[in-house]
Amino acid sequence: MEKYSIPLQSLINEFNLNVIYLPDDPERFLVSTTELDRPGLALAGFFRIFDSERIQLIGNAERTYLEDLDAAERREKIFEFVRHMPVAVIMTAGHAPFPETEEACRYYKVPLLSSDEQTTSLMSAMFASLNVSLAPRITRHGVLVEVYGEGVLILGDSGIGKSETAIELVKRGHRLIADDAVEIKKVSAKSLVGSAPELIRHYVELRGIGIVDVSRIFGMGAVKDTEKIDMVIQLENWVEGKMYDRMGLDEEKIDILGISLPSLTVPVKPGRNLAVIIEIAAMNNRQKKMGYNTAEEFSKRLMEINGIPAK
Repeated sequence: MEKYSIPLQSLINEFNLNVIYLPDDPERFLVSTTELDRPGLALAGFFRIFDSERIQLIGNAERTYLEDLDAAERREKIFEFVRHMPVAVIMTAGHAPFPETEEACRYYKVPLLSSDEQTTSLMSAMFASLNVSLAPRITRHGVLVEVYGEGVLILGDSGIGKSETAIELVKRGHRLIADDAVEIKKVSAKSLVGSAPELIRHYVELRGIGIVDVSRIFGMGAVKDTEKIDMVIQLENWVEGKMYDRMGLDEEKIDILGISLPSLTVPVKPGRNLAVIIEIAAMNNRQKKMGYNTAEEFSKRLMEINGIPAK
C-alpha cells in the first residue's frame, strides 16, 4: 500500500509550534508516520529500536532526567540522541531547550520546535491529525451524501442517476460531501472517512445542465467537507426476472480498505424515487445500529403467527 507523508511545516502551522531552529531547506522534512515518541530510553542510551521517522517530544520527565546529569554527561546523551536524526524534536510544556540540545540540532540539522501544551495533550492532538493526514486511501467513482446523520456512499455505472439523486437529497435537506470522485481514507481499524478532491469540492455535474455549485445554490448548510461512511448503496438498472431482496433479511457487505460495510443493491427504473429509498435505507441502517432490525422482527412475528418456534 502506498505510503503518504506531509510537510513538517503543516504541523508547525496547525499546532502553532514555536520554531527554535529550522534548517534552510525545511521542505525536505516530511512526516510519514502517525507514531510519536518520548525519547526516555534513547536519552538513556538505548537505540536498538529507535525510529528516526517519528517526531520526538521532550516533556517534564525527560527534562528532569537530563537536569539530574552533570553537564558533560548531559551533553553526551543529547548529542548521541540527536545524532540518530529524528525528523524533529519538540520541547513541550513551555520548556526551553538546554543549550546543548539547540547546539546538537544545529550541528546535525534537525528541526527543533517548542510548544506550551502539555506533552500528553499535544501527542493526542498530533496523533489524531496525523491519523487522518497519513491514512491509507483510495478514490472511488461515486457520490457521498449525509442522510439523517448517516454517511451514504452511492455507487453505480456512469449515467445511472447518482448525481441527480444527490441533488434531490440536498433539496430534501441532506448534505453533499462528494460527487463523481470520492476520496476514502481509513482513519482507524473501524472507520472510513470520505471527502471530495479539492478541485471539485461542492460541485455536481448534471448531464444537460453542466457543473452546479451546490454551496452557492442551496447554501453552505447543504454541503460538508468530510463524512464517515456508514453504508454503501449500489445502484443498478432493473433486470426483469432477477430476484431482489424484498424482506431485508439478506445482509450484504462490501469491503473497502479492509473494512466491511453494510451494502444494499437498489434496482433503478422509471417511477422509483431513489431519494426517498435512500432516506429510508439510511434510517433503517441507523435503527439497526441501535439494536432494532425490522426484517428480523417481522420474520419473528410471521413465524409466531404460523406456529413456528423462533430460533
